Amino acid sequence: MTKTSADAGAESQDAVALLARARTAVEPELRSAVASLPPAIRRVAAYHFGWEHADGSPADGGAGKAIRPALVLAAARALGGDPAAAVRPAVAVELAHNFTLLHDDVIDEDPTRRHRATAWTVFGTADAIVAGDAMMALALRILAQDPHPASAAASARLADCVIELCAGQQADCAFEERGPHEVTLDECLTMATAKTGALLGTACALGALYADAGDERATALDAFGREAGLAFQLIDDLIGIWGDPDRTGKPAGADLAAHKKSLPVVAALVSGTPAAEELAELYRGPLDGPETVRRAADAVERAGGREWAQLQAADRMSAAVQQLSRAVPDLAAAGDLLALAEFVTRRTR
Repeated sequence: MTKTSADAGAESQDAVALLARARTAVEPELRSAVASLPPAIRRVAAYHFGWEHADGSPADGGAGKAIRPALVLAAARALGGDPAAAVRPAVAVELAHNFTLLHDDVIDEDPTRRHRATAWTVFGTADAIVAGDAMMALALRILAQDPHPASAAASARLADCVIELCAGQQADCAFEERGPHEVTLDECLTMATAKTGALLGTACALGALYADAGDERATALDAFGREAGLAFQLIDDLIGIWGDPDRTGKPAGADLAAHKKSLPVVAALVSGTPAAEELAELYRGPLDGPETVRRAADAVERAGGREWAQLQAADRMSAAVQQLSRAVPDLAAAGDLLALAEFVTRRTR
């Protein structure tokens, strides 16, 4: 059945409401956890989350969409669990996610995130890295201290996920040092799954574990999250090239300027088209001006990278729904999970 624009709008509103409820449920515990950090580290973390200005005064900036905590709570609900019992793993997942953001900003030398200066540009590289490390340790401590019977399994899953995330980040960085034709599409898909799909899958799996659903259903929900996460990354890569800076908080074409081997770029480079050769030549030199970045974006589109990524995102979402049906045969009970997955893969900028 084809969805109308009204249907899509209603789903988007449902997802926005779910995200708002997740933030309300998770933020008190998240703030409490961050408050337990040593003062100098806490200051960096509070700034990164948008709770404080650089001088320590209160701020009302957003701490992000809370997609991953919302997935934890929605997965628990879909499998008959009490979402309130899954708040701690939701907080742990959000801390792990922000650990990656702090480190990514340093690695990519990104000057802005969420429409403000990144933590490393304000406090320095060392303090931003240390704050990220502390957040990751805090995430594992929250699970280790949780009396819930699923906490040990959840902790192990999150730790495995973070190792996979690190491998994905290392591969992403290594790709930048390789020539335009030296990265395959399979390598790029594996990297994107590790960097993005792994944590979304783990978020869903932790919700299942805290609903006492067992390993088999947790693994099925992990697969659902991974497929949805790859769709999310495909859309994010498109936004990294064609996104509106007023909405993204980053310069237009930032991924191209950084010579990122993102999914649309690699799909374009391996297309065997004249535009692929034009893009490869551009990637061999500096992309240090708006006109050069625009030419690179145009080459990606003419080589089919944009269309490929859009079609792949749709295919991955179909695969995600198939995985979801293994864990929740009655998809009506998984409406929240579907709404969240649809929301993150329908972004256009």
